[in-house]
Amino acid sequence: MGRILNKAAHATPVERTKLTASVFEQLLSYVVSGSWKAGERIPPERELCQQLGIARTSLRESLKAMELVGMLDSRVGDGTFVCPRTEFLSRPLLWAFTGTDHEELQEIMEARTIIEENLAALAAKRGSSEDIQNIGRAVQLMRDSVARGDSILEADMAFHMAVSTAAKNSVMRNAVQLLRNLLRQWIQYKLLIPDIPQTVLKRHVTIYRAIAARKPNAARNAMRLHLEETTKLLTRVVERRRPAS
Repeated sequence: MGRILNKAAHATPVERTKLTASVFEQLLSYVVSGSWKAGERIPPERELCQQLGIARTSLRESLKAMELVGMLDSRVGDGTFVCPRTEFLSRPLLWAFTGTDHEELQEIMEARTIIEENLAALAAKRGSSEDIQNIGRAVQLMRDSVARGDSILEADMAFHMAVSTAAKNSVMRNAVQLLRNLLRQWIQYKLLIPDIPQTVLKRHVTIYRAIAARKPNAARNAMRLHLEETTKLLTRVVERRRPAS
């Protein structure tokens, strides 16, 4: 049985109107800094909500994202525990080997959306001129690939990693990379659908412009729209490629 944590380490209230990178980052910091140690049970949801000043739904979304990348383990009737650091990689890698079903796809995309929409907002706030130039170069690489009729898969990956880098949060950046690697095969299939590369390019241009204009809310909304569309497309792809029973 793991040791129980009585309270969050020096929790700082955050604005109730945002879920957000501040909430997600703060929870991650407890694990990364060692304030929440492997095997320990984290504080109850009600206590965390009070200390952080957020709604329970927002807290649960952040906790779910952390569970999906292997940082937390929720045990029915027992609580949520901090995983050993080795599981930060092993759980996503296990999914990669076992394949992705419809339910897992929805959960992975939900985690991606929670993380990446906030990374886009952070990139608009924190990104240096060089960071924003790198995002722009990824957009141009995508534009050139579309013009040649080549796959935009690598340009797509480069774009999202450039946004993650600009956000200046290495933990969230690594989480994005893990989740995208899980979906790489399905993203590749998605990009084979006629006219989808052009639509994806437009969405990325919108995200890039919002980040370059230093508009966090616009960047967050543009990324959310892009990933919501991606979720719908990937769901279609998985359904079409699922073997007949």
